[in-house]
Amino acid sequence: MDSESTSIRPLNPHSDIELTTLEQQRSDISLSSEQPGASVNVQELPPVDEGRKAWIFCLSGLLLETMVWGFGFSYGIFQAYYTSHPPFDKASHIAVAAVGPTALAIEYGAGIFLAFVYGRYPDHMKKSMWFGLVLNSMSLILSSFVNQVWLLIALQGVGLGIAGSLLYWPVIFLVSEWFVQRKGLASGIIFAGSGIGGFIFPLIVNALMDSLGHRWTLRILAAIQAVFGGIALVGVCPRIPPIKYRRGQRRPQFIPPRLQFFSRKVFWTFATTTFLQAMSYFPVSLYIAVFTATISSPLSATIVLSMFNSSGVVGQILIGYLSDRFPYPWIMFGSTMGSAIAAFLLWGFADTLARVFAFAIIFGGLSGGFSSVTFAAATDAANPNPEQAGMAASAATLGKGIAAVMGPIISGVLLEAGKSVSSGPYVLQF
Repeated sequence: MDSESTSIRPLNPHSDIELTTLEQQRSDISLSSEQPGASVNVQELPPVDEGRKAWIFCLSGLLLETMVWGFGFSYGIFQAYYTSHPPFDKASHIAVAAVGPTALAIEYGAGIFLAFVYGRYPDHMKKSMWFGLVLNSMSLILSSFVNQVWLLIALQGVGLGIAGSLLYWPVIFLVSEWFVQRKGLASGIIFAGSGIGGFIFPLIVNALMDSLGHRWTLRILAAIQAVFGGIALVGVCPRIPPIKYRRGQRRPQFIPPRLQFFSRKVFWTFATTTFLQAMSYFPVSLYIAVFTATISSPLSATIVLSMFNSSGVVGQILIGYLSDRFPYPWIMFGSTMGSAIAAFLLWGFADTLARVFAFAIIFGGLSGGFSSVTFAAATDAANPNPEQAGMAASAATLGKGIAAVMGPIISGVLLEAGKSVSSGPYVLQF
């Protein structure tokens, strides 16, 4: 038997590996020779959809998701503090509001670029994650010393966005190696980290800023993310060892040929739906705390934001579980229609804290869980080339990054215009 014909296939973040292929790779071996008496090097791969290593990967991805998105989705607390306390209280509120969406836009939009990078340099994926963790902590620490908004955008926006993308996207690219039949459930568990972090971080941030101010809050959060992020990175590893290229050895093309999913209608439908859904989700996540503070106390605003984010935990896991068992278009339809009805009937008439609580729970669960259908939709869009599903998912998510910037900006303009209109249903005074 020739050794090259049985060597383990290199890691490729573009691939969404089929179950039959993964089952065959469980018994893949590398043989140095078949001659009698020759040494045999056997490397057995961990099982798919089960086993300690698979679930350690899943829980590590959950922890990274908590650190990256929990902080990002909590920017509404920072925004409320920045606009009411020096040194940023005199700055443009639109500029201050741009900090959080800038980070989110980079974190979502960098996926397609990183898919190309890791396809060509798969052996550098883990190194880039450690670099992202260092950059994440340094961006927060340096942000604590700045007094100008443009520096805040550069550090807490751009720097944190690059760091988050380096920590987040490798987990997404590796999910398909560890899970096939339970991919929806596994991705739902991982994505639930954003809701867990979105529940925990606002409470931590609010308590720290009330007692220590924003500067020490950022420094303490930098230390927390460095510790827990480092623990998570230990458990995030590829199931299939990446090939190690020698100096001068030819690597794969940076942009793979024949990206056929771009010519399929289902991909553009998926991408458009993702963009429109994000256009509604991000403004709510950014302004729900600001709105609540106008009809209640700042503490209530923090609680509402935490409820909004934490309800996404249930939504992520449940929708991910359902996407393994039912057609994903129906799940997408139910998520979006339920979110729209909640927005019209609950937030549109919200004049009491109880209605805001109800809206935060329903909208946060249905809209926050929408991303758990990503893998099912991307696999469908990539057919008949399932190995391109990871790239299809990252390409569609690019629109989510654009929406993270456009949605809050449009909402900010409408907010300023609505201040001159008399109060009533659907005319919400901030």
